Amino acid sequence: MDTVADFITRIRNAGLAKHEKVDVPSSKLRQGIAEVLKDSGYIRSYKVANDGKQGLMRVYLRYNESGDHAIKKIHRVSTPGKRRYVRAVDIPKVRSGYGLTILSTNKGIMNGKDARDANVGGEILFNVW
Repeated sequence: MDTVADFITRIRNAGLAKHEKVDVPSSKLRQGIAEVLKDSGYIRSYKVANDGKQGLMRVYLRYNESGDHAIKKIHRVSTPGKRRYVRAVDIPKVRSGYGLTILSTNKGIMNGKDARDANVGGEILFNVW
């Protein structure tokens, strides 16, 4: 099962349905992705609750003044069947710098700009704008 695709699909669907928050199973990968999305302004915040099993992460979505979801589009790049790795110099810019590339690097989950600045490459998880 593709946990990253499940996570971004839940966020996308909750945003289209105008929900204030969405609950997803927690993992370190999902927490790293949520932290990058929060720092970039695509979600308001997130909380992790320990339920004795895997844990539950509640993601609070962000909307603009007109009520539109902050995330216009999320596109999964690397899939379990076809991984996509890039070097630091080959990290693509999304929508001429208005979007964001999320990567899994050896230094953790990072956005494309931070990965280029740190000169680390990795697996492109998805693009968001």
